[in-house]
Amino acid sequence: MDTDLLIQGVELMMLGMGIVFGFLTILVFTLKGMSRLAERLDTMPAPDVNAPIPIDVSHNRQLVAVISAAIERYRTSRPSEHGVKTNRSRAAS
Repeated sequence: MDTDLLIQGVELMMLGMGIVFGFLTILVFTLKGMSRLAERLDTMPAPDVNAPIPIDVSHNRQLVAVISAAIERYRTSRPSEHGVKTNRSRAAS
């Protein structure tokens, strides 16, 4: 009786694993087919990844100047964090 129960458990396990494997296989092929269909239907050209994105700063010149000044002030206040050696760090090394 114990062997029948063990065989039933193995059969149920194999059935469950087979159903999951079959479903995942169908899912993979469905997704690949949808991807190919989307590529065929896509009419927009692929963007050039290496092309720089143009930024219009004509209206924001004052903002750019303020941000540049803030970055410069930050960099001069903390030169050792940015790889720039100060006179004290040169004397120590």
